[in-house]
Amino acid sequence: MPHPSHPTTRVLTMLELLQANHRMGGAELARRLGVDGRTVRRYAARLEDLGIPVVAERGRHGGYRLMPGYKLPPLMLTDDEATAVVLGLLAGRRMGLPGQATESALAKVQRVLPASLRARVQALQDTLGFTLAARDAAAPATEALLTLAAAAREGRRVRLRYRSWQGDATERDFDPYGLVFHSGRWYAMGHDHRSGETRTFRVDRVESAEPGTGTFEVPRGVDPVQHVTRSLAGVPYTHEVQVLLETTLDEARRRVPASTATLTETGGGVLMTTRAERLDGMARMLAGLGWPFVVHRPEELRGHVRDLARSLHEQAARRPPDA
Repeated sequence: MPHPSHPTTRVLTMLELLQANHRMGGAELARRLGVDGRTVRRYAARLEDLGIPVVAERGRHGGYRLMPGYKLPPLMLTDDEATAVVLGLLAGRRMGLPGQATESALAKVQRVLPASLRARVQALQDTLGFTLAARDAAAPATEALLTLAAAAREGRRVRLRYRSWQGDATERDFDPYGLVFHSGRWYAMGHDHRSGETRTFRVDRVESAEPGTGTFEVPRGVDPVQHVTRSLAGVPYTHEVQVLLETTLDEARRRVPASTATLTETGGGVLMTTRAERLDGMARMLAGLGWPFVVHRPEELRGHVRDLARSLHEQAARRPPDA
């Protein structure tokens, strides 16, 4: 893909601006494209060479517009393809992908669909319901996200400017091994040369990412998704919990998200290691799993399990007023 500063990219950007606006002044186009007025005139001539009629209005208040009635050829999508695109955008918005970009892309796709197909897709959008609650995304800067993705694919080191949750800004050289989207947030996982450790960074806190000249190779066996989920599961909480679940590893993985606990298969079942703010909540979670379990630590968890059992026993003994 051409770089954003590539002339071809700027010509296409000019076309998009003219499509989105009835008319644009030469000075405004030059500002939006980052070029001078002479270059804007050259881009207009290039569009005309491509068969796209650009009307140039001369004079002090001159500007540019597309010839009335001109439209680009429609985007050709089959019913299945259009449905897949719209469903993907709707699901992405629900999962917490950047809302403005998702809404804009959805509107553009709908505008270029044939009328009959557009009506059917709109009906799908109007009647589709979700069981997953909408999430507010922590939207990263597009440029940082794309730079990190390209660097991860090419094995190229980047210079990262990062702001912590406390607001402290730091700079570091970073070897991005991969990107992970998890629970409405984007994460970059890789080797941090500042700390000398494998780290996970939230991309929405990346203020800038500049590709460098250094290269790297991803160590054998590295799994960015597994690393990110485990590192998030290891965020400090008040209580460290370890419980033996008397079930199989496959069953445990279906019920216990990897982002919340580490599961290790043992002779007696599955050892679940996690952290919790409240032990009464952990007792309810264990009861809800429905498997026999053995508390390893902390000892206080046993008391909360007993309290829950006592409360459930009392609830079971209650009768309706008219019984």
